[in-house]
Parts: sequence; structure tokens; C-alpha cells
Amino acid sequence: MSVKCYNCQGNLEISNGSDLGRAEECPSCRAVLRCCRMCVFYDKSSYNECKEPTADRILDKEKANFCDHYKVGQGQNAQSEKVDILAQANALFKK
Repeated sequence: MSVKCYNCQGNLEISNGSDLGRAEECPSCRAVLRCCRMCVFYDKSSYNECKEPTADRILDKEKANFCDHYKVGQGQNAQSEKVDILAQANALFKK
């Protein structure tokens, strides 16, 4: 099973739940793959944006990290998240 890069949505030949080294990058866009955005536990709506309650807090979700709980998951599209945030902000200020 392949997963998608969170940044460019390109297909990656990595199986769900596997482990990656900190230097691993997407071959298409060079985004770091061992980051919160590519983890199965990443969840924007959870506390610290992580479903794993014992994980250390990581501020930058798009940088490589040493999290012991990291497992590759489907990357959430960064562009669509930015559009969602912008839409929510615009909804606050509508007349």
C-alpha cells in the first residue's frame, strides 16, 4: 500500500505503519517525511494535534523529529488545511 506526501500529495512507496529515518524526503517535493504531518497519530482536532496521549509536544509539525510513537500514515494535504483555515477566518468577519 502506498501513502501520499502531505505537501504535494505525490504517491510514496512506503507501507502504512512503517518507520522512516529523519533524513527521508519526498522524491517529488523534498518535504521531510518523518514529521507529524505524515504520522498515523496526527490529528488536527486532538490535544497537541496528536492522538497518542504520551507523545511529547512538537511545535513544528512539518519538521523532522525523534518521536518514539511515529508511524507512517496518509499525509494530510497542507494546502487544503490552509484553505480551510482561511475559510474559517473569513466566516468570522462576514457581515
